[in-house]
Amino acid sequence: MWKELVLWLFVLNLGVALGAGIYEARVVMPQWVNISPKEWPNTGLMFWVYVTTVPLTLLTVFNAIAAGLTRGPRRSWHLAAVGVVIAERLATFSYFIPTMVRLMGSEALAEADVRATLSQWLLMNHGRHLLTLTGWLLALKALRSRRQDRSSLRSSPDALGSVGSP
Repeated sequence: MWKELVLWLFVLNLGVALGAGIYEARVVMPQWVNISPKEWPNTGLMFWVYVTTVPLTLLTVFNAIAAGLTRGPRRSWHLAAVGVVIAERLATFSYFIPTMVRLMGSEALAEADVRATLSQWLLMNHGRHLLTLTGWLLALKALRSRRQDRSSLRSSPDALGSVGSP
C-alpha cells in the first residue's frame, strides 16, 4: 500500500515539476535576458524548493526503496523511473542550482558572460525537461503495470483456479 502511495506522489510531483519547468523556460526566463541578474526573481526560493528541491528529492529516495522492494511487472518500470529521476536530480544539484546561484549572486560577471551562461543554462534545461518527462512517463507505466497485473488476475480463470490446485 505505501509503495503505491509513494509512486502516486512521485507521478504527481513529476507532472507538476514538468509543467512548471516548461512554463518557467518558455514564459519567465526569456524575460531575464534583458535585465540584470540582481533583478531576477529568485524562483528557486519562491517555488522550486517547495516543489522539487526537497519534495522530489525525498520522493525519489522513497521510490528507490519502494521499487527495490517491489516484485512483478512494476519493478522494472519503477526502477527505470527512479534511475532517470536520479540522473535529473544529480544534474540539478551539480549544475543547474550552482550555476543559477552564481549568476544571481555575482556582480563581477560581465554582461556578455551572464548572457552566454544563461543561454547555455537554458539550452541544457531542455535536456533536464526530457529527463523529467521520461521519468514521469516511466512512473506512469509503473502505475499502469500494476493495474494490468491485477486485472489479468481477476479475469483469468486459470490464475484463480490454480491457486488452490496442486
